[in-house]
Amino acid sequence: MKEDLVLPATREAGAGTAQEPLLTVSGLVKHFPVKGGFPIKRTVGAVQAVDGLDLTVQAGESFGLVGESGCGKSTTGRLITRLLEPTAGTITYRGRDISHATRKQLAPIRSEIQMIFQDPYSSLNPRQTVGKIISSPMEINGIDPAGGREARVRELLEIVGLNPEHYNRFPHEFSGGQRQRIGVARALALEPKLIVADEPVSALDVSIQAQVVNLLQKVQNELGIAFVFIAHDLAIVRHFSQRVAVMYLGKIIEVGDRDSIYARPRHPYTHALLSAVPEVTLAEEEAPQRERIRLAGDVPSPISPPSGCRFRTRCWKAQDKCAAEEPPLIQLSGNRAGHLTACHFPEEPSTEARDEDIVLDPALAALEEGKTEAP
Repeated sequence: MKEDLVLPATREAGAGTAQEPLLTVSGLVKHFPVKGGFPIKRTVGAVQAVDGLDLTVQAGESFGLVGESGCGKSTTGRLITRLLEPTAGTITYRGRDISHATRKQLAPIRSEIQMIFQDPYSSLNPRQTVGKIISSPMEINGIDPAGGREARVRELLEIVGLNPEHYNRFPHEFSGGQRQRIGVARALALEPKLIVADEPVSALDVSIQAQVVNLLQKVQNELGIAFVFIAHDLAIVRHFSQRVAVMYLGKIIEVGDRDSIYARPRHPYTHALLSAVPEVTLAEEEAPQRERIRLAGDVPSPISPPSGCRFRTRCWKAQDKCAAEEPPLIQLSGNRAGHLTACHFPEEPSTEARDEDIVLDPALAALEEGKTEAP
């Protein structure tokens, strides 16, 4: 990336003070009503997609949000960008409450919060050229950059590693990785201070994922833009994010700096996630054997989540207290400052192999036991 392509104004904006967070989310709730009954449709329940979520993002920080499919990660991203209206809670951006701001009230800051969507094939208008797709946000916000919008679009294409001559091409003429780069260029068009990246590489080939992640990291470092990076691939999040929050069934159950979460996790669910991350070594003796945990079943229904700790139905350490009391998100003894965990009976801060694997799925345990006994 050329140094003269870096925007001084954006660099200054990203270098804000650490005392005041760029984004603060407190008690965020989003429930989607479930309709039923005949002939009159009435509300018979609610999908508790996000239920009491707290997080902060500093200026210029990369914040990772991980968890299984269906835990509420994407919904959280859309709430932060105000593409969805929260049911309760507060979203504070640069000291201003935007939780229920109207479209007119959001207009001055809409350009400062952008989003990169998960599917590069459906997030671009197939009837518009690349130049039109990237310049549209500037037209809507009445931005006329020096040299004109076309020159700015060509500059953005060069920043994201595409040929500026692709200005007049249509989305169908690009591969998935190139389309995602176009989405990144569109997000950068308004010089944002915060970008929510909703699983930006999950739809791409593995060979292309590293290129897009490295591009985002380069943009984040050089332009000082804060990122909320949503993903289910823990290896990618570890590479990109400075702080990581682990989400389960609408709640954050553990949050801390990258090294603390990956090297000294305390919540049983975080241990289970990390034990599923594949590792490649040249020889068995080169790395210590890691623990192996296999959970039973899927995430419970968000329409009727378990009482108390929501992970207790799949946890090998669950006791009566877990069903009666919801564990608070607090700092446990021995944890680094800022490393918070919500668990009544936390795990030891080690991911080394246990004496015995934890396999909670009876069918899987029986299958593996049969393989072991076979001659």
